[in-house]
Amino acid sequence: MTLTSNAARRDVFGRNASGPLAGIVISDFSRVLAGPYCTMLLADMGATVIKVESPSGDETRAWKPPVFEGESTYYLSINRNKRSIALDFSDPEDIETARNIATSADVVVENFKPGGLDHFGLDYASIAERNSAVIYASITGFGSAGGAALPGYDLLVQAMSGLMSITGDPDFPAYRSGVAVFDVITGLHAALGVLSALHERSRSGRGQRVEVNLMSSALSGMVNQTGGFLLSGNVPTRMGNEHPSIYPYEPFPTADGEIVLAIGNDRQFRTLCDVVGATGLAADPRFLTPPGRSLNRAALRPILQGLLASRTASDWFDIFTEARLPCAPINDVRGGIEFARRLGLEPVVEVGVGEAAIPGVRNPITFSATPASYDLIPPSIDADRGDILEWLRSTEPQP
Repeated sequence: MTLTSNAARRDVFGRNASGPLAGIVISDFSRVLAGPYCTMLLADMGATVIKVESPSGDETRAWKPPVFEGESTYYLSINRNKRSIALDFSDPEDIETARNIATSADVVVENFKPGGLDHFGLDYASIAERNSAVIYASITGFGSAGGAALPGYDLLVQAMSGLMSITGDPDFPAYRSGVAVFDVITGLHAALGVLSALHERSRSGRGQRVEVNLMSSALSGMVNQTGGFLLSGNVPTRMGNEHPSIYPYEPFPTADGEIVLAIGNDRQFRTLCDVVGATGLAADPRFLTPPGRSLNRAALRPILQGLLASRTASDWFDIFTEARLPCAPINDVRGGIEFARRLGLEPVVEVGVGEAAIPGVRNPITFSATPASYDLIPPSIDADRGDILEWLRSTEPQP
C-alpha cells in the first residue's frame, strides 16, 4: 500500500515533499481544467500525483496560443508537480495498468462522463472492491442523474446557471467571465472534498466516493445572487459593474482613468465625503444609510464623478489608501502580478530546478510548518512511464 503518514517527507519516487500531504498518492484520470487544477494544488502540498493520459495527451496540450517554448501555457499553468503515463484504453494491458495505478493510490480523481469508466473496471465500485480505503473523486458537468448526458463545459454552465444573465452591461448582450470561473471553483470544491474524505479516513479507515459538478458549484459560487432569489424571489439582472445592494461600489472616472471604490458602510462613506471635500454630502437624507445610497445611486453618482474628476486615478489611490478607504486601480494581468509583488506577496515561483525551471503562480495557501513545493515542471506525455511501472511493481505483494 501507499504511504499515508505525513511523517514521510519523500514521495514514492524520491521527491523531497515537505508539504502536509507528503506520502499521499493520487491517480489523476482528469483532464482540461477543474480536475487538473484540483490535483495540482494537492501536488503543491506534497501529494504524489500520477497523471494518466491517453496517447494523444490532455486536450489542453493543444490549446494554443499563448505558448511558452512551443508548449501550451494553458496546460503548463495547471499541471506542475505531476508525473505522466500514457495509457491506451483500447489495450487490455494498459487498462490493467490503469487499474493497478488506481487501486494502489490513496485518491483517484476523474472527470469522465458519468459511467464512462465502468466498462474499463475503473469505476468507484470496482476500485473500492480492491482498495476499500480509496478516496474516489468524480467531477462532472451536471451530476450523474438527469444531467449525465450533458457535456460539462464551463461556458455552458455559465449560461445555464444564470451567471451570464448578471454579467455585462444591461444594454448589451450577456458576457461570460474572463476566466473559466466555475471550472476553478469546482476544482477547489473537489480538493476540499478530497481533503475532508482523507481526514475522515484517518479516523475511521473508510474510503468513500466524493462527487462534485460544475452546475452545483456554480449555484453555490454565486452566493448572494442565488441566495437573494431563494429568500426574496428577486431575479437579478445585468448591472454592469454595479453591485445590487451596495453603493458606491464600482469604477469611477477620474482626470485620467478609472478607480474602483468599494464603500460598504456608513463610516467609510463619511470618510469618503470628507476626503473628496464634500462633508455635507454624508448628511444628505438620501445618502445616510446603505439602502438609501443604493436606492438613490442615480443622484449620488454624478456628484461623485464631478468631485473625482479633479485628480488622477493614481492621486486618488494614494489619498484613499492613506484614509483607509477600499479602492483599487484597474490593472491588466501584468499590473496585477506587479502589484502583488509590491505588496510582498511573492506571487511568482520557480517551478523545477536548473535550466529547465519555468515561472508559475504561487499556491495561494501558506503553511508555517509544511510549505508547498514546486519541484517538478509539467510533464511531457508519458515522461514517467518507467518510474511509475517500477513503483507499481514495488506495491505488488511479495511471495
